[in-house]
Amino acid sequence: MQNIEEVYKEYFDIVNRYLLCLTHNADLSEELTQETFFRAVKNINKFKGNCKISVWLCQIAKNLWLDEIHKNKKIDNQDVLDILEDNQNLEENIIDKTEKLELYNKIKKLDSQTKEVIYLRITGDLTFKEIGTILNKTENWARVTYYRGKNKLKEVD
Repeated sequence: MQNIEEVYKEYFDIVNRYLLCLTHNADLSEELTQETFFRAVKNINKFKGNCKISVWLCQIAKNLWLDEIHKNKKIDNQDVLDILEDNQNLEENIIDKTEKLELYNKIKKLDSQTKEVIYLRITGDLTFKEIGTILNKTENWARVTYYRGKNKLKEVD
């Protein structure tokens, strides 16, 4: 497992954006984000590894937000249920978007032909034969370029 400093750097934005969506208050979301990481450090032995670290952190964040609501009694329970229902998959969506952004930033570092093949494959959902035809290459060339590109993406930081 990563050390807490790496975890903090990697997941701070995800947790903070998630809390900002819940709280609609930048100061409160930042305060709760700090508390989330404090609790994570304190309870790291309870992390079983059966979910992503980001999901675990967002669960801690959501519980802290609910505690904050109950402590301040500013929102009634039905409002909380409505907000949670609206944001049912919010943490997964934020994580997915962050991962996609990281992927596209890595793709930008590839050579132009590999980049084009990968874009056509993942955003255009095209077959290798279609990609080869578009780029005036063979189906096999498109397939090999795509898989080599995928391997390069694993190495790119």
